[in-house]
Amino acid sequence: MNRYLLWALLWLVGLCAAQARPTAPTDEAIPLAGLWKGKLTVLGGQLDLTISVVPLTGGKYFAALDVPAQKMSRVVTEVTVRGDSVLLVMPGAGSRYAARFDRVKNELNGTWTQGKEKSTVRLTHSPMPTLTGAGTRLAPPYREEEVTFNNPISRLNLGGLLTVPAGPGPFPAVVLVSDVGAQDRDGTVGDYHMMGSLADYLTRRGIAVLRYDDRGVGKSGGSTATATTAMLVGDVQAAVNFLRSRLEVNISRIGAIGHGEGANVALMAAGQPLPPAFVVSLAGYGLTGEQTLLQQQVDENRAQKMDPVKVQAAYERQRTMYDIIRQTNEPQAKSIVANMLRQDHPDLDPKEAQVQAVKLLTPWRRFFLAYDPIAELDQVACPVLLLNGTDDREAPADLHLTALEKELKSVNRSTVSKRLPGVNHLFQPPKTEWTLMNGEMKPLFSPVALDVIREWIMGLGVKK
Repeated sequence: MNRYLLWALLWLVGLCAAQARPTAPTDEAIPLAGLWKGKLTVLGGQLDLTISVVPLTGGKYFAALDVPAQKMSRVVTEVTVRGDSVLLVMPGAGSRYAARFDRVKNELNGTWTQGKEKSTVRLTHSPMPTLTGAGTRLAPPYREEEVTFNNPISRLNLGGLLTVPAGPGPFPAVVLVSDVGAQDRDGTVGDYHMMGSLADYLTRRGIAVLRYDDRGVGKSGGSTATATTAMLVGDVQAAVNFLRSRLEVNISRIGAIGHGEGANVALMAAGQPLPPAFVVSLAGYGLTGEQTLLQQQVDENRAQKMDPVKVQAAYERQRTMYDIIRQTNEPQAKSIVANMLRQDHPDLDPKEAQVQAVKLLTPWRRFFLAYDPIAELDQVACPVLLLNGTDDREAPADLHLTALEKELKSVNRSTVSKRLPGVNHLFQPPKTEWTLMNGEMKPLFSPVALDVIREWIMGLGVKK
């Protein structure tokens, strides 16, 4: 064979082998987490923009667009990734950005499309700022005002925060009412701010929100321990009247959103003169106070896998104590309850037993044990939205929501009820859906619940 022909054949075989050899993978996940900043060219100049991206479970992302010059903040952004191609869609801004990731420069290069206008945009990456420093907070796209209003019946002032959407108004408005216990205006539980999250979401979407510190908390006077559930109705009425005095608020569209006991307080206010225009009940209680507390104890003991016989014995013991608290005068009840505590815990110091007994004999508890949330629901004529999560251990939907909806729907045709899959008592979704921030999963208010609340409230103002 001609040596040149042999060389050509060998070269051809080598070329084919090289083409058949698998190439190194290039679909390694793009490190999108962080802030992507750039400039968008428009008529008259350029706009600074930032897109925040937080990776979630299952290969999904949470992303938001900010354009300060146009007062656009936290615009929801949909993220699609295929190889090194990234597509960002912002329905609220009528925009989309198709780009390719440059792994060497760690930047995105692509085309920004808004309507018929197209512009080349380069986005550079920077790490997500750590928001753990004291007082660190991004300014929201709405007005915030520290307020104080007065409850003339109880003769005390309550401090809170009024958030008003951007624009002239008047806006629909809501008062937020917290669950059992002394809570601040944000409903803070660890890193979770239930009421703060709800207020922020609603205000960004056109609903003014007033949230306030419970009695004896923050800038509010009084004491939660000495206030019964019925007395708290006056606080809600005072909050609603305060909103009625504001020019930014539509007087005919002021409602109340209550959580747990707060839902029952809001419903009680709806049965009084000058009621709120609507009520949203978040995990409201439908059983009597005594039944509620006893059921919570049983569920907790069962969750700890306690022997069924002991669960029943603890139930009977606690029910006896509650009967004594409800039906015996305070001095005698204090003595009996302290004795029961020492019998159950022989090592308990007598003075400590007295202290614990006093805590069990507060005006709130004595009232709550006998309180029946169903009793006066026939006085509620305004629209009501009842929401419960199917993973609620404090107020199981099968017990509490069922009782509330049965009674309300029998007397009020404007009642809507929904069960939200996987949502717990604090209206958090399953942990797999929480937000990943700084390498940790952070709790959030269920997005499904937020949408249901907003759509229902805004729908009340639409004539059918």
